[in-house]
Order: sequence, then structure tokens, then C-alpha cells
Amino acid sequence: MTSPLLSVIIPTLDEAANLPSILADLRAQQGIGLEIIVADGGSRDVTRELAARYGAILVAAPPGRGRQMNAGALAASGGFLLFLHADSRLTDVFMLRNAGAFLEQAEIRAGRRRLAGHFPIKFRRALPGHDLAFRFLEEKSLGNRPHTTNGDQGFLLRRDFFTELGGFDEALSFLEDQKLAERIRVQGTWVTLPGRLQTSARRFEAEGFYRRYLLMGIIMGLHNAGVAAFFKRASTVYPAQQYTARLQLWPYFSLIMTMLRHDLGLWGSVRAWFFVGRFIRQNAWQLFFFIDVALRPWLGAGRYPWLRFHDRWLGPLIGFSCFDALTGGLAFVWFMGVLAPWFWIVERRDRQGVGHA
Repeated sequence: MTSPLLSVIIPTLDEAANLPSILADLRAQQGIGLEIIVADGGSRDVTRELAARYGAILVAAPPGRGRQMNAGALAASGGFLLFLHADSRLTDVFMLRNAGAFLEQAEIRAGRRRLAGHFPIKFRRALPGHDLAFRFLEEKSLGNRPHTTNGDQGFLLRRDFFTELGGFDEALSFLEDQKLAERIRVQGTWVTLPGRLQTSARRFEAEGFYRRYLLMGIIMGLHNAGVAAFFKRASTVYPAQQYTARLQLWPYFSLIMTMLRHDLGLWGSVRAWFFVGRFIRQNAWQLFFFIDVALRPWLGAGRYPWLRFHDRWLGPLIGFSCFDALTGGLAFVWFMGVLAPWFWIVERRDRQGVGHA
């Protein structure tokens, strides 16, 4: 990097089990000057002591990853900012030097500085199973399609571009990374950085892979439909990552039902499900991408015939409002008529079983 300093900002809340590893990785980096900032949201364990022991700058902030990372950025003095999660791991001692050089070269080729970079991810897993599903998520992080970039992949960008974007959204304790990622996509350009960033699979493993992925789909669908009422209510039931256990989905379905009745009304609900249908239709490519990933042993690396079929033929064919309405209606039946009763029954039975035990 021609800039003399890269500021690495790590938000923490009771991350004593993970923080030493990423701080050691950062201290081992070569060929680049680093300023390491730990933006802590009120840890009750020894996170702060560990940050000081590794020579990091400690910034105290109100809890909430968006608020913490904004506070860290305000304290940073580097010309470039890199936002990492505490459970991330670097896989090469030259990884940040190479990433910085790649981003600067991409800026030169593009003739502008409104670029941001993210790393492809590799899950660090403690439990076996779901190999294909994890491979799908890992391979999806290689690209730069909408709604596929999140904080687990690390965000690298110039400080002035970050300031121009207005920083992270602080309204909620989650979604801050997806919101900034999509603002970058509108106002600038994403590039995929060289190297692989390891990230912990702990949330998937603690909550259950499919339950976590289903909740992610619900959250992203309602967010992109502009249903703010859900997120005002959901902040009371969405736990921080380190406090998660087996995910209970019925509370979220219950929130949706309450929101439909009391916040949106009939026509507001129809409108919301229409835009949920649009979001699903816009992301239909992921099903075809999944088929390519599943066929990877036979297709070979880097080949996506099913995805190309969607992009060339099916995507344009279904790109009309009537399909959004149809998809939204089917989504309502599936989520509220099938999944909601199913999780009410299953999770009620589980609670009764625990009570008897």
C-alpha cells in the first residue's frame, strides 16, 4: 500500500475466547503498517485486558456492532480501514499487504477511489455435517452479486470513502454490514480480494444450520421489502452471537403475525409480501448457483452452466411484476401457512419436554 498505515477495526463484546487469535494473526502480518483498534461494547470478561496485552488501541463504545465500528473508525488514523470480526483468522502473513496492493491496483484500473474489497471466506468448523451447504456459502463469497457481501468477509476501503458513505447504520444491533455493503454497491464498486479469510461457523453450529439460514432469509427478505416494523420488534429477540443456543424460530413468526395485524394492516401486508416476492425472484439465481456447486466434482472449478442459464434465459423471462406478486403469494402461504405452524408445534413440544425433564 502506498498509504503508510492500515487501520484494522475489530468490534468486541465478551470475545476473550477469540480475540487473541486474530490479534496474533495481525501482529504476524508483514510488508504493511498496521494500527489495530479494538472497539469494545462493554465486555464483562477479559477482552479489554487481552486487547491491551497485544498492543491494540482500545476504544469504548455503546454496545451494537455498528456503533462500535463507527467509534473505532473515528479513532483511526490510517488512510485505509479494514473491519474484521473477532472470530476471523488470517491465513497468510502477507495477506493484508497483498489485499491492499490489489485494491490500489483496482482503483488505478477503474480510475476512481470509490472501491471496497472483501475476502472470500472459509468456515472454521467444530462439528461435521452440512459440507455442501457450507461449500455453497464459501463459493458464493467469491463473487460480488447483491446481498452476498457481509461482515464475515471483512470490509476494506479508503477512510474518505467510508466517511462519504456515512459509516455503519446504528439503528439496529444487526444488519449494519449488509446495509453498508449495499450502499457501497450503489455508490461504488466491490472487488474480491486475494486470499481466504477464515470465519467461525459457531452461530450455524450453535443454532442449527438450516434454522439459522432460514432466519437469515426472513431477515433479508423483510429488510429488502422495507418492512421497518419487523426490525423494531425483532431487536428484543435477536441475541448477540456469543449468547446463541438452539435457535427458536416461532418467536420470529409470532412477531411477523403481530406486525401484519397491528402495524401494516391488510394493504400494507399485501404490499410487504409483494416486495418479499420481488426479493425472492431477484435471488432465484442462488438455486441455480447451488446446483453448480453441488455438481462441482463433475463440472470442475470455475464453471457455472446452470447460473448462466438463469442469467441468460430464465432471469429475463421472470423479470415482471406479475411474477413478484405470484412469488409473494406463494411465500406467504409457505412461511405463514406451513412453516409457522410447524415451528409452533415442534418448539412447543420441545419446551414441554424440557419442562418435564
